[in-house]
Amino acid sequence: MSDEVKFDWHRQDRTGIPEVVFAEGKTVGQIVSILDGAAERNRSLLITRLSPELCHVVRQQVEAGFDYDEMSRTAIFGAPERSSADPAQIGSVGIVCAGSSDLAVAREAQRSLDYFGVHNALHADVGVAGLWRLLDIADDLKQHSVLIAVAGMEGALFSVVAGLVPGLVIAVPTSVGYGVATGGQAALTSALASCAPGIVCVNIDNGFGAAAAARKVLLNGAIG
Repeated sequence: MSDEVKFDWHRQDRTGIPEVVFAEGKTVGQIVSILDGAAERNRSLLITRLSPELCHVVRQQVEAGFDYDEMSRTAIFGAPERSSADPAQIGSVGIVCAGSSDLAVAREAQRSLDYFGVHNALHADVGVAGLWRLLDIADDLKQHSVLIAVAGMEGALFSVVAGLVPGLVIAVPTSVGYGVATGGQAALTSALASCAPGIVCVNIDNGFGAAAAARKVLLNGAIG
């Protein structure tokens, strides 16, 4: 492995969450070096923020293939983790996405959960501008121990979801928006200032962080 990279192969042993490759800002050589190290150890990896252009170049330089999802800009190298736990015992994660513009972040959360071996279901385009869409799936959402809610603009989805379900709600503000909502600041403020109890919040556009938090909550037996 390159001297530029000191990958943490033992992070999962310490924290329950393996180190994940954040591709944005890395060179092709650095990513290839990490993947070669994973292949030598027969380890799987999740790669986030991998652009289609960078993915194309990396693929030409590694022997083993990987599963790439262009919408979420995630790649899974090797076989994803398979949980031996029964979803009925540990619970599952529901993902709700306000609009199709937020779907890339929601897909990052879903792909991360898939990699972690956590049972999940994604409901897209159920924002509060058409509240009936969310109410139609309310009974389904109540079956999940954890809900990941992904929304930009004013972030109203977080409070509405938390007022409908018994499970923990992890809010993921997205950078979708303009004017006062530019960069996800309005959605972030809505999540932090919500009067609906049971909401926690991760950083703007951090679908992976929401998935990692959900996995820890479920597999540590906090709820379920």
